[in-house]
Amino acid sequence: MTASLKRRHFMVASVAAGFALAVQPISAQTITTPGDGLTEGFVEIPTFDRPIPAYRALPTQVSGSLPVVLVVQEIFGVHAHIQDICRRLARLGYLAIAPEMFYRQGDVSQLSSIDQIRAIVARVSDAQVFADLDAAVLWAKDHGGDPGRVGVTGFCWGGRITWLYAAHNPQVRAGVAWYGRLVGEETPLTPKHPVDIGASLTVPVLGLYGGQDAGIPLETVEQMRQALAQGTTPSEIVVYPDAPHAFYADYRPSYRPDAAADGWNRLQSWFKTYGVS
Repeated sequence: MTASLKRRHFMVASVAAGFALAVQPISAQTITTPGDGLTEGFVEIPTFDRPIPAYRALPTQVSGSLPVVLVVQEIFGVHAHIQDICRRLARLGYLAIAPEMFYRQGDVSQLSSIDQIRAIVARVSDAQVFADLDAAVLWAKDHGGDPGRVGVTGFCWGGRITWLYAAHNPQVRAGVAWYGRLVGEETPLTPKHPVDIGASLTVPVLGLYGGQDAGIPLETVEQMRQALAQGTTPSEIVVYPDAPHAFYADYRPSYRPDAAADGWNRLQSWFKTYGVS
């Protein structure tokens, strides 16, 4: 492991005891999934230009290769909640892996200002993200994962990426996007958005959205539905009428247990139906 990655690994590991500074204080409803029976923790993934850290979790006792789920973070990084989601998936029999998507641009876990975090995230290109997720799939293949059974799920910032990555990598069998933005400005770093690829999408993606999401207007959800209707995949979008943004984030006040549980059940069914599990 390189010296710089060792330093980064130490910083990430220190945050593993808690959460990104920007999301303090943490809700009393926070779920903690135990790691017993799992192999879990941070690893180093080789990528196109340098190694990056990623959190991975998988069952310790396995026979044969495991289905792989890429877990794409929120803007707050791979903090305790994203790690816990990996453990939840591992307990369902997956090799779940969450690469640090902003590693080259900065350590968002140490920032307490949303504006500072957004300044870092704004420098991250979709091309970089796709390449790092591709590298995670290759890493998983060499560490017990089945490259023929790959799923992707992401939250908020990662929800947008989920739609786009499903269109990027033909190895992906299915995706579940949690409240990711669907429309946006075309820029050199973000040349397309989910609504732009909806009609041509060949991978089934389930979108989970909140009817009270102040940052994702329902008009844009309807635009995405119309784009999907022009294509041939069985992709669909579910809207929880009373749920706000980040309704699955049990560490935040936005958490809505009923919508979160229903979405999680739908994720499991979706991956099973479309050949990930």
